[in-house]
Amino acid sequence: MFQTFDDTANPSLGIERAARLRAELKRRGLDGFLIPRADEHQGEYVPAHAERLRWLTGFNGSAGLAIVLMDKAAIFIDGRYTLQVRAQVDIDTFEPQHLIEEPPSRWIEENLPKGARLAYDPWLHTIDAVARLGKAAEKAGGLLVPVDSNPLDTIWTDQPDAPTAKVAPHPLDYAGEAASDKIKRLASDLMSTDADAAMLTMPDSIAWLFNIRGADVPHTPLPLSFALLHEDGHAELFIDERKLDDTARAHLGNIVTVRPRDDLGPALDELGRKKKTVLVDPATCASWIDDRLRSAGAEVKRGTDPCELPKACKNEAEVAGTRAAHLRDGRALTKFLAWLAREAPKGKVDEIEAAQRLEGFRSATGELKDLSFDTISGAGANGAIVHYRVTEGTNMPLKPGELFLVDSGAQYMDGTTDVTRTVAIGTPDAEQRNRFTRVLKGHIGIATARFPEGTSGAQLDAFARMALWKSGLDYDHGTGHGVGSYLSVHEGPQRISKMGHQPLKPGMIVSNEPGYYKPGGYGIRIENLCVVTPPAPIDGGERMMMGFETLTLAPIDLALVEKSLLTGEEVEWLNAYHARVRGALADGLDAETKAWLEEATRAI
Repeated sequence: MFQTFDDTANPSLGIERAARLRAELKRRGLDGFLIPRADEHQGEYVPAHAERLRWLTGFNGSAGLAIVLMDKAAIFIDGRYTLQVRAQVDIDTFEPQHLIEEPPSRWIEENLPKGARLAYDPWLHTIDAVARLGKAAEKAGGLLVPVDSNPLDTIWTDQPDAPTAKVAPHPLDYAGEAASDKIKRLASDLMSTDADAAMLTMPDSIAWLFNIRGADVPHTPLPLSFALLHEDGHAELFIDERKLDDTARAHLGNIVTVRPRDDLGPALDELGRKKKTVLVDPATCASWIDDRLRSAGAEVKRGTDPCELPKACKNEAEVAGTRAAHLRDGRALTKFLAWLAREAPKGKVDEIEAAQRLEGFRSATGELKDLSFDTISGAGANGAIVHYRVTEGTNMPLKPGELFLVDSGAQYMDGTTDVTRTVAIGTPDAEQRNRFTRVLKGHIGIATARFPEGTSGAQLDAFARMALWKSGLDYDHGTGHGVGSYLSVHEGPQRISKMGHQPLKPGMIVSNEPGYYKPGGYGIRIENLCVVTPPAPIDGGERMMMGFETLTLAPIDLALVEKSLLTGEEVEWLNAYHARVRGALADGLDAETKAWLEEATRAI
């Protein structure tokens, strides 16, 4: 199993640990400390030894920040975690704040005492974040100061070791482009920016560029490392060499100079001595690196990670791979849904068994490398918790008359999947059908969208919300995120959200996942992955338009569809999608599952 259901949340631990942290800060002459949910690479998934926010507060969400002052503390989370944080954290010790609506910078301005020294670990904050937080501290009359060693690590006496998982070459058949060709292409682009080198800090960029994968963090095949790309086409990889066996060394030896992780600082110093211009991404690069380069004499040029956009635009091999992954994944999910339809109405299935069964069907493919995230298996009211993670303590049975939301995904060598289905256990009521159908209308609005080049996800986001808005409803998360190719299930820069300003480009993979959540009642989400298609003509039109090809193949629960709320075109899309699902998945299914699929995908 690639997931566990241990109930590790203990809010009371935060009281004692906050007190110990304050004592350590006092010993160092500091008045406060920032604890982000981050490691040196600023990624969503972090290794166990970097889960400092979880250790201190008990909160295990994928994004957040705590600020501890001598007389008060706060924890900042976004809309996905407003319910979860109150279950996992002692809110008398850490006051919950909304990360967007009540940002840390504002809280610092209002709560940091004059003359106070607010400390931060420069490895765990980006250049942009330090600039923003530093201004807030100044407005409060205080000072933001870096520390040489993290005070929380001093009191975390049983902190796990850093990971040393083995690196594996990613086959060219899946990558679609040789690493040497990627390096040459990006080095040529780098020359046009007048930079001598680019600092690469995002492990998914490094994995993509060098065609390697690893296992240093949960659910994402990343080798934690840093790299420098030079404008002459030479590249350097800074990595714990215990991660490299002979096969990995042979693969890397032809394309990059491998150096120990501890050589990064001296390499930055050397760039400074030579007065080189180094490109860094202020949104993802650790402040420590920026400080080291500047102090060494380098000129720092700010720009986006040069791998980010090329990585997001999948080539033909990557798109073909993800289609194959979704076909395989769709059969596994369909077997699960058929099993669920037989067993759940009996009242003996719970959230954990459902998650285990689904993972089992995926594992039975023989191709599963990992899950792409812990399965969100939410029955009834638990489905209203957007990023709910079932534990032995929260586990609930699937009851007739309730909805069950299951958001899950898999890592296969040819692609990464992410799919959500909401299922009625027994007969749904009128409100559930109404809400589900409005979410479905939004899903279809994205799936059928046509748009010109230059269109961003922000411009499409309202397509998914309109049917909900008309009934005074909405949801507090983005409509879609980017997805990698056997990489991160959450990939930038593309996304469909109010903040998604990156123009969509052919080959980008995004999720399409509008939802609705009734606290204490139920949750609804319908999620498919889509790939952006190249511009194509429309009959009678004057401009070429891009669109989406839906990749995910799995039935949508017709018991929850109120046909009278759908337009003729929406009914046509649903029937066509189900016909495609039925035709694609039928081969390889047993007779019982095949018969269930026929009924589940019938035309309405």
